[in-house]
Amino acid sequence: MSSFASPAHTDLTTERLTLRPWTSSEATAVLDGDRRADWAPDFPAEGDRVIAGLLAEHPAWLGAYGHRLIIERESGAVVGSIGLFWPPTAGILEIGYGIVPSRRGRGYATEATRALAEYALTAPDVHTVSATVDPSNPASIRVLERSGFHPSTTDPEVTRFHLTQRPGTDGR
Repeated sequence: MSSFASPAHTDLTTERLTLRPWTSSEATAVLDGDRRADWAPDFPAEGDRVIAGLLAEHPAWLGAYGHRLIIERESGAVVGSIGLFWPPTAGILEIGYGIVPSRRGRGYATEATRALAEYALTAPDVHTVSATVDPSNPASIRVLERSGFHPSTTDPEVTRFHLTQRPGTDGR
C-alpha cells in the first residue's frame, strides 16, 4: 500500500521505495557525467540521461506531477527514474519508467509504477494514465499488467496500456 503526500510535499513513499522529484542540480549532474554518492553504480541509464536533458525544456516535469527519482529506501541509493509527461492531454497522462540493471527483477518498477499512477489519478482533470511499450519488451508489459494497467491498443510496433480512474471516484 502506498502513502501519498499532498502536492505541496510530493515525495511518494511505498513499502521499499521513495519517489522524489528530480532537482535541477541532479539533472545537471547526469548531463555533465558527474557521479553522486547516493546513486547506484549503474545509475543513470540512457533513459535517465534523456529525461535529464528534457527537464529544462519542460519545467512542469519538475512539479508535483512530473518526473521522479526512484530511491531504494533500504540503501538510500537512486536506482532509476519514473515520470509523468505533464500536462495531460484530454485527461490522459503518459507514464514512463526505468530501473537500473543491478536492481531489476525485484519488483521495483511495478511498485513505483503503481504508486505514481495512483497518485496521477489525483491530479486535476486526469482520468487515465497511459503507457506505450514495445511488444518485444515482456518485462515492461508485466510491470504494467501487475500495476493494474490494461492493454488498449496493440500493433506490431507498439502496445498502449491504460489505467482509468475507478467509476464513482474522483481520485481525491
